[in-house]
Amino acid sequence: MTTQSNVSSGSYPGADGTEPTPGGTLFTEPVLVVNQKAKLIELTNEYKVMDQNGRDLGAVVEVGQGVLRKILRFVSSWDQFLTHRLEIRDTQGQPQLLLTRPAKIFKSRVLVARPDGSPVGEIVQQNMIGKINFAMNVDGRQVGAIKAENWRAWNFAIVDHEGTEIARITKTWEGLAKTLFTTADNYVLQIHRPLPEPLRSLVVATALTVDTALKQDSRGLG
Repeated sequence: MTTQSNVSSGSYPGADGTEPTPGGTLFTEPVLVVNQKAKLIELTNEYKVMDQNGRDLGAVVEVGQGVLRKILRFVSSWDQFLTHRLEIRDTQGQPQLLLTRPAKIFKSRVLVARPDGSPVGEIVQQNMIGKINFAMNVDGRQVGAIKAENWRAWNFAIVDHEGTEIARITKTWEGLAKTLFTTADNYVLQIHRPLPEPLRSLVVATALTVDTALKQDSRGLG
């Protein structure tokens, strides 16, 4: 597997995958920092997304949770087996991607769609034993994968269909300003090069929801 460890600050393709645009959005920044500062007991997941300088780019918000779901989450861990819906929003609060993790028993699957409901692809857990891997699929064809190198240390390699690393998720990155970020409350997505659609949207969706939608949930009192 070829590893690329550097990122550039040049322009990335626009959110629609056509015209190039300057950086400053969820789809154009090569480094995204996800603030996962947790409450004592999280009843609704909501993460802040920033660039490497601490500038707001958007948020990840769990939606569709009623009162009964919140109570269930408070008193038990059964909520992890139910359907979860999340929105990746820009700084204006407008949805950019919609994610649905259907109810599951063992393996997770996440459906990724545009705000108008048109499908982008899906993220599918491949195994349950050892280092967990997820396939990124579009129309039944695998276009990439996320490979957990160490859950506890938050090391994930994101590769394309040829196995070349195109992005990486870590808890630490030397390029971050220590005065703005701490490893306890954040994790970092580094995108090594501009990516075509729909791969770019799947990489962003995978990275920004890895804790809520993909990682095994251990919240609750049960």
